Amino acid sequence: MAKVKATDIDFNNLGFNYFDLPYRFQAIWKDGKWSEGELTEDAEVHISEGSTVLHYGQSDFEGLKAYRTKDGSVQLFRPDRNAKRMQDSCARMMMPAYSIDKFIEAVKQVTKANEDFVPPYGTGGTLYLRPVMFGVGDNIGVHPADEYILRIFAMPVGAYFKGGMTPTSFVTSKYDRAAHQGTGQSKVGGNYAASLLPGNEAHQAGYSDVVYLDPIEHKKIEEAGAANFFGITKDGKKFITPKSPSILPSITKYSLLYLAEHRLGLQVEEGDIFIDQLDQFSEAGACGTAAVISPIGAIVDGDRKHVFYSETEVGPVTQKLYDTLTGIQFGEIEGPEGWIVKVD
Repeated sequence: MAKVKATDIDFNNLGFNYFDLPYRFQAIWKDGKWSEGELTEDAEVHISEGSTVLHYGQSDFEGLKAYRTKDGSVQLFRPDRNAKRMQDSCARMMMPAYSIDKFIEAVKQVTKANEDFVPPYGTGGTLYLRPVMFGVGDNIGVHPADEYILRIFAMPVGAYFKGGMTPTSFVTSKYDRAAHQGTGQSKVGGNYAASLLPGNEAHQAGYSDVVYLDPIEHKKIEEAGAANFFGITKDGKKFITPKSPSILPSITKYSLLYLAEHRLGLQVEEGDIFIDQLDQFSEAGACGTAAVISPIGAIVDGDRKHVFYSETEVGPVTQKLYDTLTGIQFGEIEGPEGWIVKVD
């Protein structure tokens, strides 16, 4: 695949697709330590057929973005949280941690090297960065690998869900995303492999995504297929999001919990959200790095359909949350201390 040029990209009409940009970062764990790591132009990964990533799914990944501000500079949003979450995922998968400082520096290197591909301010596009770590080497037994590769690559992206801030419908799934004592709280490949079939069935039925219920009783909302869930109560005063040991700890969700309380003056809560009690909410949405905030117009559960604020218009609280979050990310609003890291 030939490397793409910035002049070939329509930054005003980006989807969520892979591009072979000029540079990515790679570091290798071998003999008990990480290599220094360096930028490389090689988009191909050459590994042994015995690699644990191929047989036993020993891998994890992250997703974060770089944003072009009005003055033309580029900044990252809370990369330390992505670094920490990757460390937690690595611990669950018995892989070596990469230091937070080195993670942030590597992300900055990749962003700077590919700065021409950071979409212009005002297009709504961002540079999506994908760190991924996986076990490699000549293995066959069910045990952790002795060698690992960390790669960080990037691509310009637009909205993850078609329509962006246009409300769409979701449907509950008969499948489980993850077990409570499994790997649902970690950002690992297996969780997403398990979501392919239910996601495909939902798309074929005309829905944007699925809503997973708790794996024990199938009564409580856990999260959507590609994002966390939140609801705004009918009085417009409370932001509620599910709490469960199998939910991925979304950096966007925890940012919204903070902003809802400290910027919008809402009460916030992580707790149980029963699928048969959606009448308490006037607005709902899916949130995550890729999704940002995607308003949910309706959720279909069996023969029941609950419509939130509107199937065509964004609710006022959801809109305020979106404007506040993206305002900070694109440098229009000052964020809490430490949330923004400039790419020099």
